[in-house]
Amino acid sequence: MLPGAHPDSHEVHVLAFIDNVVIPFLNSLYGAVGYLGVMIAMAIESAMIPLPSELILPYAGFLVSDPSQLEPLTGQPWNFWIVVVVATIGNTIGSLIAYAIGAYGGRPFLERYGKYLLIRPHEIDLADDFFARHGGATVFIGRLLPIVRTFISFPAGVARMPLRRFIVFSTAGAFLWSMLLVYAGTVLGENWQDIRHALQPFDALIAVVVIIAVVLFVWWRLGTPGRPGRKADGAPS
Repeated sequence: MLPGAHPDSHEVHVLAFIDNVVIPFLNSLYGAVGYLGVMIAMAIESAMIPLPSELILPYAGFLVSDPSQLEPLTGQPWNFWIVVVVATIGNTIGSLIAYAIGAYGGRPFLERYGKYLLIRPHEIDLADDFFARHGGATVFIGRLLPIVRTFISFPAGVARMPLRRFIVFSTAGAFLWSMLLVYAGTVLGENWQDIRHALQPFDALIAVVVIIAVVLFVWWRLGTPGRPGRKADGAPS
């Protein structure tokens, strides 16, 4: 931050939450159960609970980079590939929870109440068709995007994407994401938190894109009111 600059209140609250809650939680978890803690943290993150992997994984990478840091379950220095594998396993476990919520809770809810959310039954069928055709690429790419990666399993579950296909592509994306962020943590060392700050602009951009998409969807479903050439009631002129 530049001298004399003042962070806005939202940034202050976010940073305070990270400093006072997230980092102490990770420190206690890793200190108590080591690799298992990485798995638990990634399962939480992938089950649609906002515990950012941009902190979970680089912190583990920092521990890997310091040979004096001993993993409590093995009593040995932290190993890069073990961290990547347990992180991927945790991600897969959490993603299956989110998938199940979408398949067994979200879909019946949308079928019954979707009309109040401007979602028609045939549009759920369209989502099914989309995930049948493009679900693999969607899930894989989604696993590599901040924010999106936390929630992508839910719509895959709602669309009943074939479970085996979902696991394959979700796990592949999670493995690549975990490898990159753990490696970044090893490079940054004690400055491992910098990766979170580096990715924050992408978080904001993705959030804006999602909001715009929702607004455009609602505008379209209401009949594109205000568009030139349309009457006030949304009927064509």
